[in-house]
Amino acid sequence: MSPRVTVLYFAAARERTGQAREALEVPEGAHVRDVLRLLTEKHPSLAPLLPHLRVAVDQEFVGPDSPVREGAEVALIPPVAGGSPGRFLVVDRPLRLDDVVEAVGGEAYGGLVTFSGSVRNQTKGRRVLRLEYEAYAPMAEKKLAEIGAEAAAQWPGVRLSIVHRVGTLVPGELAVVIAAAAPHRKEAFGGCEYAIERLKQDVPIWKKEFFEDGEVWVGLGP
Repeated sequence: MSPRVTVLYFAAARERTGQAREALEVPEGAHVRDVLRLLTEKHPSLAPLLPHLRVAVDQEFVGPDSPVREGAEVALIPPVAGGSPGRFLVVDRPLRLDDVVEAVGGEAYGGLVTFSGSVRNQTKGRRVLRLEYEAYAPMAEKKLAEIGAEAAAQWPGVRLSIVHRVGTLVPGELAVVIAAAAPHRKEAFGGCEYAIERLKQDVPIWKKEFFEDGEVWVGLGP
């Protein structure tokens, strides 16, 4: 019997295949490129997305020549919209800024900087009705925690907390809250800004914008 892997689909990739996950038989000694070839043969509608996708195997980003072991979890990651329990979370409930502030505050931290990201009511002149956020939650929380570790390495003493919401949000609702605490304000500002920028790069969280005249996955265009 051929080795089998589990393939996870998110956002636009999930819509193209019509499913969130499936089992796939792969050849012995398969690599990521082999898995992608099999998937596009099975789901031709995925082909136009491939230039935009990244692949994660067992919650780590990998290249096309990376091996895929039997039983691996292979995730197709579209461009992002953009662990440590308690400080780095993906949740499906309304957010409170106080939660991240309380997670990092303390008497040793003289500087504390926060960021609240809310849903705008328009994008490039088009009125936004709602957003739908989707995430590969286990990997997203792991990547959020890595951002926290990176910030602490760059600004010693910085402590971060990041909580991102998923599900349906309307204009004015909070999508992400971040707090950065440090002994001094300069490091706290640096850590918070770093978290905001890194969040847009590697964390597998996607958003779909719904307008009066259409909808679009952010990062993939119309």
